[in-house]
Amino acid sequence: RAVRRVLLLGEGNCSFAASLCEAEGTHVVATCYESEEEVSGLRGAAESIRRLRERGAEVVFSVDCTKLKDYFLAEKREFDSIYFNFPHCGRKAGVVKNRELLARFFHSSAEVLAEEGEVHVALCNGQGGTPADQPRREWHNSWQIVAVAAGAGFILSDVHPFKAEAVHGYKCTGYRSQDKSFCVEGALNHIFTRSTPLPCFKPMVYQTELENQTVSFRVPQVLVDKIDRGFLELNSNHPVRTVKEKLTAGLSQAFLVQNTDCYLPLLHQGHLNEVCHSNVFWITLSPEETPSTEEVANEVLFPHVDFCRDTAKSGWVNVQGGCHLSKQYHLRPSLLPYAQAIIQRGAFVPGILTVLSGPVFRKCLITPYSMPVFHEIIFAHAVNRGTENSCIQMLVNNIKTNIHCLHQTVSSSKLSISLQEATSFETNELSDFAAFETQLSKIQYFICVETDTLGCCEKGFCVGVLRTAHFELISSDLVVVLASLNLDLLAMLICGMSDWRMLWTSDTRFLQQFPRGELRLFKSFSLYPPSYVHDVSFWVPDGEQFDEVAFHTIAREVSGEMVVSIQLVDSFQREETGLKSLCYRLTFQSCDKALSRQEVAQMQQRFRKEITQRLGVTLR
Repeated sequence: RAVRRVLLLGEGNCSFAASLCEAEGTHVVATCYESEEEVSGLRGAAESIRRLRERGAEVVFSVDCTKLKDYFLAEKREFDSIYFNFPHCGRKAGVVKNRELLARFFHSSAEVLAEEGEVHVALCNGQGGTPADQPRREWHNSWQIVAVAAGAGFILSDVHPFKAEAVHGYKCTGYRSQDKSFCVEGALNHIFTRSTPLPCFKPMVYQTELENQTVSFRVPQVLVDKIDRGFLELNSNHPVRTVKEKLTAGLSQAFLVQNTDCYLPLLHQGHLNEVCHSNVFWITLSPEETPSTEEVANEVLFPHVDFCRDTAKSGWVNVQGGCHLSKQYHLRPSLLPYAQAIIQRGAFVPGILTVLSGPVFRKCLITPYSMPVFHEIIFAHAVNRGTENSCIQMLVNNIKTNIHCLHQTVSSSKLSISLQEATSFETNELSDFAAFETQLSKIQYFICVETDTLGCCEKGFCVGVLRTAHFELISSDLVVVLASLNLDLLAMLICGMSDWRMLWTSDTRFLQQFPRGELRLFKSFSLYPPSYVHDVSFWVPDGEQFDEVAFHTIAREVSGEMVVSIQLVDSFQREETGLKSLCYRLTFQSCDKALSRQEVAQMQQRFRKEITQRLGVTLR
């Protein structure tokens, strides 16, 4: 609609509404908690009310901000903006009562706000409890506005100073329920928008090709929303695809480049040498357990997962065609075996830079840069034996140049790229990405990035690896140089994202920041999201090794990736029984959705139940 409908609450003397109604294309509905008689007695109120009515605005009295839908007909409830300046319960009400007021107000606002509308709440300096407040109060002594709003499905999308002097004729009033002004120096205007709802993923069946046969398998629950997102498809504007396309185009200026169009199976058979079984998503062929599609959709049958053993089943596979296939599969954790297979079967052209890309899947610990799924790109180039070092240098220089160019188009912040010898890294210094790569095959170099916008280790953050391999090609004198890069990490570093989960958000505001596939500095639409801490203590089964990766994977699954940190805070062992006790601290926080205290409590309860059933631990 052409006219923007604005609702103002708790207006007092109506001076703010009188100023706002001057804007063209705006229909103002100003409301007051007090009666018309009480409001008219305030200084300047009668004049403001007269101006409002002359401009066609509505003025409504005795309106309770916690019951807004009661005052408006259904067809008049869709407000584009709701303003509530300096809400307060009155008199000397403390922070708890004012939090309760805000909570009820946000729930009420959700019933009369347009789908893409905004809620503006102005608070005095320090009240909100966000880092934007200077000085910032202790959390327990603030109104905790972001956490309170989350309970009604709102996220804080912007915050800026409330400039009373910029609002013509505005005079604040209501200090301790009196016709007195109060200090608004340092006050902040908090702008909230609706959050997309928390996901509730049902078990999913996925079809793919394997050895010229169609197979159906149940997707591990933690990957249900990530298995088939199509980030690298031709019609995608996702920054991960843009980084891939621009990086490949840049390298084509120095190399003859061939993008492989062969199909790379999602499922891999057998075992990868040296790869820890707990780091991959296993899929077990169990025809007798195969449910119908209807059963899966209705959540009748859930996967049996035994994370404590190497033969853990994370899903079934149904084979169409009747031919026997190996019963043990896993989702591909790397594209390296496919690159090696292409080289060995002669589909590889020496002298040409061959490019493979696609999503890969790995179980890993929860950290800001550890991803259970990411998009890998591999560059493979065959050179004469003895010249591989110069090829490595040439390839790295071109990768560095192109990443620098991409970053400079987005940001002026510092970004440096270096090549680190693998022998110079200790195991505990490696990221999960780099540590897993070391299991696949010997690595010569790590490609590391340092930036002043994201925290990195002293030697840089690993975004890729380089290795050489010898194959029986056209000539035994040829050596293949293989460079593997994590496209998701590169997109994060280039666009200034601090949380990998944002790449997978379903909120349309993410991709709107990258029109036509342009790379831009990302601006979060969910500021200062609240975090919640829960501890869990348990006894580990006697004589069994505790699988921490499985523990983290269950946390990812039951929370829908809302757990951002898991820390071991205490452990001890009873001498008389030999039983070992572990205590972990889980921090829950969403990067893009409203997450309430009640929702987190439910996640924690489910997590306690799942680790008991699936890991065999005994809760303390």
